[in-house]
Amino acid sequence: MKAVILAGGKGTRLFPLTKEIPKLLIKIGEKPIIEHQIVLLRRYGIKEIWILLGFLGSQIKEYLKNGEKWDVNIHYYQEEKPLGTAGALRQLENDIKEDFLVLSGDVMMNFDLKRLINYHRRKKGIATIIVHPNDHPFDSDLVEIDDRGRITALLKRPHPKGIIFRNLSIASAYIFSPKIFKYIPKNKKTDIEKDILLLLLKSKEKIFAYNTSEYFKDIGTPDRLVKTRADYASGKIKKLNLENKRKAVFLDRDGVVNKEVDQLSKIKDLKVYSFAAKAIKKINDSDYLTILVTNQPMIAKGFMTEADLNEMHKKLETELGLRGAKIDVIYHCPHHPKKGFLGEVAELKINCRCRKPKIGLIKKAVQDFNLDLSKSFLIGDSSIDAKTAENAHINFVGVKTGYACQDGRCKIKQDFPLHKNLLEAVNNIVRKK
Repeated sequence: MKAVILAGGKGTRLFPLTKEIPKLLIKIGEKPIIEHQIVLLRRYGIKEIWILLGFLGSQIKEYLKNGEKWDVNIHYYQEEKPLGTAGALRQLENDIKEDFLVLSGDVMMNFDLKRLINYHRRKKGIATIIVHPNDHPFDSDLVEIDDRGRITALLKRPHPKGIIFRNLSIASAYIFSPKIFKYIPKNKKTDIEKDILLLLLKSKEKIFAYNTSEYFKDIGTPDRLVKTRADYASGKIKKLNLENKRKAVFLDRDGVVNKEVDQLSKIKDLKVYSFAAKAIKKINDSDYLTILVTNQPMIAKGFMTEADLNEMHKKLETELGLRGAKIDVIYHCPHHPKKGFLGEVAELKINCRCRKPKIGLIKKAVQDFNLDLSKSFLIGDSSIDAKTAENAHINFVGVKTGYACQDGRCKIKQDFPLHKNLLEAVNNIVRKK
């Protein structure tokens, strides 16, 4: 696979730092950000790289030269006039005849590129977009997806007041089929996200989202630059690559993150605990992923649909996002083994492998995020949660909210006794890490 790095921006929000040097030559640690990208590409065997230059582009060309230093071949296009991120790509129509990777040069990133490429090849769409939950979704471009990961809508910032959304932010890294070129007008300023992705959606092209917890941060503001440099110095950027084993805090939903409501099936009845965002934010700031695993038999019973559940989870993610917290991924089981409910969905009335206390949802998380379960935790309020943790060989932490672990036998370890609520449980986990 070939790669393209977009390097045309002026970096005006970083003036006066970027008045004399292009943003892509700003150093993170000992290397400019664009060199980090070159090293990442070479690490995964990508050696043919095009760099689309704009403001002060000659300095980037002088620094990287032909790429021989990194054992890659670098080619350049210098814009005569700004063409936007998509307009710049159109210049490559005669150079690239197969699927190709596109990176925004001002984003510090470290991710398992092999996983992304394999995902894109399985999906066989015209485009795959890297997305990730973040702690500032309100100033981010977001996507809506269906249950297969296909993007159904784009939510551009600024967002309409009062809207609820999936916290899936566009990370400015893509894989495109060469068919993309026919959607980009020649010699016209156009943007990938503002123009071309919307056009692809209107044309019913298949665009997929690749959701990852790995490191992507735009260095476009002074605060983000400081944070990125600190993350690099601490080793966080390298550690988040999915080649490395990760650890997670699994959360049951009802009775842990939101109040327990019998037969919860209406979005208006979802009441997020006041302490939930603070607790989840603490997980976000630690080395743990935040993964929600929940049984949702109301779908099988016919009391709600998958679309209803999606709206409910959008409300949950929006309320958490308001307070700077994020859930990395939500897994749910829609099945129920017992028949006899009026309006039930017959094909979902099965004895499945994902309904807790079985560990199908946990196994899916391990596959998706390369988890080390021996260093992970499950926080729950019921004997079902405790049994799930036991079956998966995960440390269980019980809470006194919801069922308060009084619905059966909950095995509570001495180091992790029954806690008042999610916040107290998280504090204990993070403190003992």
